[in-house]
Amino acid sequence: MRGDDQNQQAMFSYVSPEQRVPKDHPLRPVRIMVDNALVNLAPLFKEMYSHTGRPSIPPEQLLRAL
Repeated sequence: MRGDDQNQQAMFSYVSPEQRVPKDHPLRPVRIMVDNALVNLAPLFKEMYSHTGRPSIPPEQLLRAL
């Protein structure tokens, strides 16, 4: 079973990563491209996972961790 891709920015800090990272940081455009690519891959990921069983760690989160 595929887990949901949820964003929990406020879990560990009151200051979000968006506030900490400068607006002109070179990795910001890379993050936007990766997020868009993962949105396009979401249906493919959904087909690969069973509909029964325990929820997994969403593949989107695993790929973002790289």
